Amino acid sequence: MEAEGIVIPSGEQPSLWSSLVEAVRGSHQDYTSVNLNRAILLLAVPMVLEMVLESLFAVVDVAWVGKLGADAVATVGLTESMLSLIFSVGFGLSLSTTAMVARRIGEKDPEGAAVAAVQAIVLGLGISLAIGVPCLIYAPQLLRLMGATPSIIAIGSGYTRICLGGSCAVLLLFLNNAIFRGAGDAAIAMRLLWISNIINLILDPCLIFGWGPFPRLGVTGAALATFTGRSIGVMYQFYRLLKGTERIRVLACQIRVRFDVLWRLVRVSVTGILQFAIAHTSWIGLVRIVSTFGAAALAGYTIAIRIVIFVILPSWGMSNAAATLVGQNLGAGKPDRAESAVWRTGLYNVAFLGSVGLFFALFSEPIVKLFISDPAVVPLGAACLRIVSYGNIGYAYFMVMMQAFNGAGDTITPTIVNFFGFWLFEIPLAYVLAMPLGMKSNGAFFAIAIAESAMAAVSAILFSRGKWKVKKI
Repeated sequence: MEAEGIVIPSGEQPSLWSSLVEAVRGSHQDYTSVNLNRAILLLAVPMVLEMVLESLFAVVDVAWVGKLGADAVATVGLTESMLSLIFSVGFGLSLSTTAMVARRIGEKDPEGAAVAAVQAIVLGLGISLAIGVPCLIYAPQLLRLMGATPSIIAIGSGYTRICLGGSCAVLLLFLNNAIFRGAGDAAIAMRLLWISNIINLILDPCLIFGWGPFPRLGVTGAALATFTGRSIGVMYQFYRLLKGTERIRVLACQIRVRFDVLWRLVRVSVTGILQFAIAHTSWIGLVRIVSTFGAAALAGYTIAIRIVIFVILPSWGMSNAAATLVGQNLGAGKPDRAESAVWRTGLYNVAFLGSVGLFFALFSEPIVKLFISDPAVVPLGAACLRIVSYGNIGYAYFMVMMQAFNGAGDTITPTIVNFFGFWLFEIPLAYVLAMPLGMKSNGAFFAIAIAESAMAAVSAILFSRGKWKVKKI
């Protein structure tokens, strides 16, 4: 076996180090037949590294913005709660794209995978225009609807306009990487996101503070840096798809609308989008509850959630690995292997998120102080970080189970779980704890941890029933 310069004699087990190097460089393994633990490692490592830089950007970005004051941080919080709707579309399209591409690869049909990839891009372009244009025009009004003060609207309208109006870059970045992940080219997806985020990290302080020849744009500069980095990443993604990889290549003759494939993709995507819309709009509800307790509470919540994202995004990398393994192994007619991959990945995710959650619970205040020194914000942010971390073990299993269903093409089950868990349980619980019971913003934070743990238990029960194994896409 040979993996870009690493040669391992037949029958000899590769070392952990050689496996890690192979994972980062790009593996040539067949994930439907290689040792299962090795398959998880080869897929999860680049997916985790991909998300590590994404999460690093999230933390560094809010650290720079935090130097501009509470109003600037609140702008980011309000905008990202609305941006979560666009993320829900991107995630919904991505999960259906990954599932369809992975299934075709498992069936040894790379041409079918390429056709599915083209239809996903067509769908993403159409949706991004429908979302982006209205948001570009009505950004100040959207901030006002979210309860922003006049000072926040004055400071943050440009930030919101670029973030929401530039949704095309967000959606296409998600979709194209979903294509590479579904094909098993996790290392390529990792490198593409690294390019995008490194550009972003370089431009962030330059455009926020006006370093060198760049204009001083304040919080608007953070949005412009993000949009620029993502757009360059998307251009490189298109280049790699057309150039082709060992697993997938889009040919010129395949760049056309195939309504039969597009319709199948739409059917799976609709519930996928609804699934993530339910989850992400619940954060809007939480932001609305927290915002009633003032800008300090909202700023503390925003910083704490950014720190939590720093942990959760790498865990999404592991969850994405489970989705790819489920899709490819179902395509290869190996449902039991797909199930084993999910339980093992969930266990690894619990070990990781549980350890970091304990660290956050013990050192929440010093961690928050790394990003903001405002004495009114620090204790509120620390409380949010500590309380939300109590639900990390439950959330670790929940996210893997949800992605496993999605990887099988069963987007309906996670949608139902999300609806009952977030909107009929988490939001009412947050309101009752925060308002009638007088726990204020802490009530909303406790609701997050409780709801995530409950949904993890329900998801595990539904997954063990195995109905997802017979889903056709």
